[in-house]
Formats: sequence, structure tokens, C-alpha cells
Amino acid sequence: MTIVSDILQQMPAVRQPQRKFLAVLFATILALRGRVTGRNLSRYCDYSERTIARQFRATFDWPDFHQRVMTAALEPRSELISAQDASFIPKSGKQTFGLGHFFNGCASRAERGLEIVTLAVVDVTRRCAFTLAVAQTPAGIAKAASKQAAEETRIDFYKEQLREQRHRLPARVTYHCVDGYFAKQKYIDEVVALDLHPITK
Repeated sequence: MTIVSDILQQMPAVRQPQRKFLAVLFATILALRGRVTGRNLSRYCDYSERTIARQFRATFDWPDFHQRVMTAALEPRSELISAQDASFIPKSGKQTFGLGHFFNGCASRAERGLEIVTLAVVDVTRRCAFTLAVAQTPAGIAKAASKQAAEETRIDFYKEQLREQRHRLPARVTYHCVDGYFAKQKYIDEVVALDLHPITK
């Protein structure tokens, strides 16, 4: 956990209590068995479930943290590309934020649940990827008036994430890979405008 501690020390916005909590959190997630819930985390570390919930409410700049991890972990000679994709998370209930109907690739149909979109940097040389930013697709997007309007709005959301995080991509990244769903004119235009070469189906 030395690399994590070193990176957290470099982040001036992170105060000592949060820094200590995050170091314990990362180690606990790697050690615990079962699902990562507040109750299960409290069984494997010295923090109570209430303290864990309070710490999770505090803001933390995850993209900045991920960028610093990449800077420390990537080798100078590695060939890099960026990639973006959406993932479906099944979820029941009525109170969960962002709950809606999203496409589930495993079932090849739209299902009720959550969706996250991830922007990552892929180290082609070592065949591994580093997550840069993750965002949850808002529920209102899924409730658009028509299917075409929903797709348009989701594409806007995806390209907004890319635009916001473009400055965090390493300078060596020139190619941006996405699947066939992203092959829409407005998205491709955005990728080109951000000085990237899109690769898609």
C-alpha cells in the first residue's frame, strides 16, 4: 500500500482523516470475503459501519487519484490507447439513485438496473487497463420520450465524460476505442475535435 499512501500524500485536498480511511479501505477491500458493503467492511477493519458511511459521503477526486496512479504505474515505452464503454449493473428496488432501463449486453436486451460508463487507458504492451474515470448514467436519460431521443441523450452524456477527462489522458494516447453503439456522428465528431483517432466497429 506504499504507492497508495504516497499518492494520497501528493493530493493537497485530502485531509489526514480521509487519507487514513482510504488507505485502510483499499487494504480491507482486498482482504475481505463476500460483498463490499458497509457492514462487511466494518467486520474486517477498525472503522464502524456509521463511520464508513460518513466517510463515503465525503467528496474525493477519483479521476485525479487514478491519473496519479497511472503516472506512477505506466512504463515510458508502453503503447497506450484510451477506451470507453458502458456497463450494466442489475438492481431491484425503487429507492436506488439512477435506477432505470438500460441495455444489458449479457442478456441482449434492456433491463431494469443501473448503468456506469468507464473511461480507461489501455496499456497495449502489457495487456492491462487503468480506469481513469467512472460516471453513473443519470436516470432521466433513460426516461426520454423515445428510444432515439434516449440514445441521443446518452451519447451526449458519454461524450461529455470524454471531454471533461481528456486533459487527464497521457500525451502518448492518440487512439480512442469504443464499441459499435458509440459509432454515431456526434460522438465521432467530438472524439476528432479532441485530437483523438476513433476506432470502433
